[in-house]
Amino acid sequence: MTKLMRKRNQKGFTLIELMIVIAIIGILAAIAIPQFTAYRTRAYNAAANADVKNAYTAAQAYFSDNPAGTATLALIQTFGYQPTANVTTTVVDGSQTGLSITCRHASGSLTYTINAAGVISAA
Repeated sequence: MTKLMRKRNQKGFTLIELMIVIAIIGILAAIAIPQFTAYRTRAYNAAANADVKNAYTAAQAYFSDNPAGTATLALIQTFGYQPTANVTTTVVDGSQTGLSITCRHASGSLTYTINAAGVISAA
C-alpha cells in the first residue's frame, strides 16, 4: 500500500509521454510547413494580380485625360498607381488601343498581363 501511495504523489511526465508529444509535434510541423510556403506563394501572386488591376485603372484614368497619349509607368504612377514592394510592373504597349501591362512578384510563381480590354491572363 505504501508503494501505491508513493506513485500517486509523484508529479511530472514519463519519458514515453514526452516522446509521444514530440513525435506528434514533428508530424504536425511536417504537414504545416509545406502548406505555409504554398500560402506565401499564393499571397505573392495575389499581390501581383492586384497590382496589374491597379495599374490598368490608373492607365484608364490617364487615357481619360489624354486619349491620344502613351502611358508609361511614370505617368500611371502620377495617376494613382502605387506599386507593391517586390512587384515588377512593366508597361509593354502604352497606347490606348494596344495597352499591355505585366506584373510579377519577385517571389511569386506567375506573371499577370492585362490587355486594353481589361482581360487578365496569367502565365
